[in-house]
Amino acid sequence: MPTDFESELLRQRNEMVQIQLRKRGIHDERVLNAMAMVPRHEFVPWQLQREAYRDSPVPIGEGQTISQPYIVAYMLQALRLHFEDEVLEVGTGTGYAAAVMSRIVREVYTIERFETLAGDARKMFAQLGYENVHVIVGDGSEGYASAAPYDAIVVAAAAPRVPEALLSQLKKGSRMVLPVGSSELQQLLLVTKHDGEVDRRYLDACRFVPLIGKQGYAVEH
Repeated sequence: MPTDFESELLRQRNEMVQIQLRKRGIHDERVLNAMAMVPRHEFVPWQLQREAYRDSPVPIGEGQTISQPYIVAYMLQALRLHFEDEVLEVGTGTGYAAAVMSRIVREVYTIERFETLAGDARKMFAQLGYENVHVIVGDGSEGYASAAPYDAIVVAAAAPRVPEALLSQLKKGSRMVLPVGSSELQQLLLVTKHDGEVDRRYLDACRFVPLIGKQGYAVEH
């Protein structure tokens, strides 16, 4: 039987889905169901588990955060994910968003520059039995060409501009969502790659940690 603490976390997760997501316009049932399934509290430091389902980011170490639940859902909904998709995520963190995507799509490739966070994510995926998530340590601004092209790309760090490497690894007719702007304030950008052209549509304002790498920011901001 679940403990009182586990029952309380489940209650909070269900409340997160209904109040923070559904009531604020997240309507993709695949995203909602996946976020109801994935135990977000397992992807934050144990001492912060009681904060896992709050409507805010949570620090995870290395100066990084696990994004606000609404932002995760909003970005994934914008990608219009499907069961057969292969997706690249830039910025694994401890693996929460990749875990959510793994419940929706066929394969998730996620790249993280901090080996400590990547290691934690691998351990959690193994513990939860999420076998369709592949963690790579490297420069996320350059993507992961070995498994390209992708049906969708999601970037969980702010870039000064759309990295050309990521754009080149996106299939024609597919989408990428990423925060673009200064280190202080960005907007989410939805990029759709067509045959010979790229559509760009700005979505909501947001704030993410900077994307560090050859096609991102060169130094910490």
